[in-house]
Amino acid sequence: MQQVFHKIVSILMSFVVLFSTMSFTIDMHYCGDTLMDTAIFHKAKTCGMEIQKTTTSSDCSIVKKDCCKEEQIVVKGQDELKIAFEKLSFDQQIFVASFVYSYENLFEYFEENAYTLSEYPPPLIIKSIYKLDETYLI
Repeated sequence: MQQVFHKIVSILMSFVVLFSTMSFTIDMHYCGDTLMDTAIFHKAKTCGMEIQKTTTSSDCSIVKKDCCKEEQIVVKGQDELKIAFEKLSFDQQIFVASFVYSYENLFEYFEENAYTLSEYPPPLIIKSIYKLDETYLI
């Protein structure tokens, strides 16, 4: 049971390390105020309403405001992992010591007392009690 528990905890901790170091981006494309597309790990598809900026003459130019906008959310993961513990601060030493102490005292180990009944012999059987309590159907 304890080995299964340790395996489950180690798998969960490996997922914690994996997801804490993973970074990703979320791209969103809005057309006006409505969300048109959302994408994770790649660019969001556009709605096709973007304004093409073409100028044929330099004298006359019409500037329209683009109704579409792109929004990007970047979730950064942890870049540096501390693999070795060469230097522990005093607070970390107190935490490790209290954790080990509380973990060891979490489980109580009982001494296995083997009580023998040699000092207390069984009572002598005078009558067969099971014969007295039997009932017979006729």
